[in-house]
Amino acid sequence: MNLTEQIISLALFEDSGLGDITSESILDSGHRGKGIMLAKESFVLAGIEVAKKVFYSLDPGIECRSGFTDGDRISEGEILFEARGRLIDLLKGERVALNFLQRLSGIATLTRTYVETLGSPPDNPGVRLVDTRKTTPGWRCLEKEAVRAGGGYNHRFSLFDGILIKDNHIAAAGSIEKAVRAVKSRTSHLMKIEVEVSSMDEVKEAVKSGADVIMLDNMSPPDMEQAVEYIKGRAIVEASGNVCLETLKRIASTGVDVISCGSLTHQARSVDISMRIS
Repeated sequence: MNLTEQIISLALFEDSGLGDITSESILDSGHRGKGIMLAKESFVLAGIEVAKKVFYSLDPGIECRSGFTDGDRISEGEILFEARGRLIDLLKGERVALNFLQRLSGIATLTRTYVETLGSPPDNPGVRLVDTRKTTPGWRCLEKEAVRAGGGYNHRFSLFDGILIKDNHIAAAGSIEKAVRAVKSRTSHLMKIEVEVSSMDEVKEAVKSGADVIMLDNMSPPDMEQAVEYIKGRAIVEASGNVCLETLKRIASTGVDVISCGSLTHQARSVDISMRIS
């Protein structure tokens, strides 16, 4: 069982693991029908395959059809999805499937708004928008897929697949130089080393230490410009902190290579989708 299947299994158990007393009191096991999911607003779609897997988990014989894929723009009033099978199973899967679709589509929609605000060349000379680890516990793989559906990119997935020396690591090690040296002595030469900094003195220390990526944390745009000028291509420059739609283009104009934004996941609003049974 992969991680997505585990998440779906837990969600279904949470909602109907001990049964659905309402549906089971009204319907017998032979009742069959159709459920359609209807967009009640316009948004960018994400999670359509997850929604299908919810119903397949209840009954592999349920027929699921959709003319859309993740990343598609959906207009208000469009039918996203159709499922045919036993009504009891359709009703058991309804809320779980909707929760996945509404939440993940909300992330994709917000991400698309950020990406479109950032713009494309020549307005945006290749700045990459990435997410963070500020995700719903257990949902990280799904939420990061939703970011990609919206046109964004992923930062590291977890603590094991990317080195990021943050302020607490630096405090524990004693300095940026000591932290970088310790990491280099214990990890593969194939791993890039990113260091979080918040001042020009720390920028200079990170460059001197041989950091591959330097994260400018909560620095002002003028300070970012100074840092980019000092680094001069010796490391990838990432901007982080206080990133919102209002500040996005100004941050991009400083010359950074990457902008990381936790809001893509932790500030996204679930979109409005309903399911109708016939």
